[in-house]
Amino acid sequence: MSRNTGSTWKKSRRLDFSILETGEELTRRNYIPGQHGNARRPKLTNYGLQLQEKQRIRHTYQLSEKQFANTYKKASKKAGAAGENLLVMLESRLDNIVYRMGFARTRRGSRQLVNHGHILVDGKKVDIPSYQVKPGQTIEVRERSLNLASINDALEAAASTVAFVEVDKDKKKGVYVRYPERNELFTAQPINELLVVEYYNR
Repeated sequence: MSRNTGSTWKKSRRLDFSILETGEELTRRNYIPGQHGNARRPKLTNYGLQLQEKQRIRHTYQLSEKQFANTYKKASKKAGAAGENLLVMLESRLDNIVYRMGFARTRRGSRQLVNHGHILVDGKKVDIPSYQVKPGQTIEVRERSLNLASINDALEAAASTVAFVEVDKDKKKGVYVRYPERNELFTAQPINELLVVEYYNR
């Protein structure tokens, strides 16, 4: 199975985009990594802009190239705008919902929780990070994992959750209330999903 490896901070600096959505990666060094990184960023071609936007979204959700392409293919077959469908599908992944509920500090951490069987969906163990959660489904930490330090630390650090999930931090249980609206996603760092559509339709 392919894995996303390498420094998240370096990827963020290369893409001029905070993959962790905190802005931390760009605070100290907001230039490209490498010996000549502090030189002016080169002007990108149309293809370069499309590729950059695709990489920004792909790395944010911690997907491999193949996983991302397959998700886009499914999104493009749905009714509606392919770009928005893509973002909704990415947000509806189980590992992302676990992250949004505050059970993990990062999406990489949430994927590990799912892979190791710490998460239940409607009372049943689901260990597939790409599982598409539907509105109304309940996500919870299984009983034997309730005292995991990583989960407790993440919940303590989580200031708030997004509007499309509801969480009971004491019970470590939440509900995916509804699909997110486009204006609820990437509010701090605007992205243009139409460039991703152009990338795959070129």
